[in-house]
Amino acid sequence: MSDAVRRVQSGSPWEEVFGFARAVAAGDRVVVGGTTSFKGTVLYGEGDPYEQTRVAIDSALAAIAEFGLGPESVIVTRLILTHARDVDAAGRAHQEVFGSVRPVMTLSVVSGFVDPRILVEVELEAYRGESA
Repeated sequence: MSDAVRRVQSGSPWEEVFGFARAVAAGDRVVVGGTTSFKGTVLYGEGDPYEQTRVAIDSALAAIAEFGLGPESVIVTRLILTHARDVDAAGRAHQEVFGSVRPVMTLSVVSGFVDPRILVEVELEAYRGESA
């Protein structure tokens, strides 16, 4: 069974502190957990929801690339925002990457994240079946 599940780390300091992986592949699915625009201890796009969304999506896609997958394999995305005012900016960034892929998408607004500078968190799921 352990061969059927593979985990990828991104180097985020929170992965060690909280005990999680950036992405887990199990069977035909690859699931990427909440990804922000942090790279190490540096937050990219501070104050800019569009830039934070693009960086978070790029980081999530880098995680599925470890399994040989790209944006065309993504079947579910979740955008989690701290402000409803940022919906258009985050949606534009999502459309630029996934507009032709058309994954199922959920968009939620929450009261905040661990670091108050984070405006956007992205999750995604990819399919790596026969046609992927």
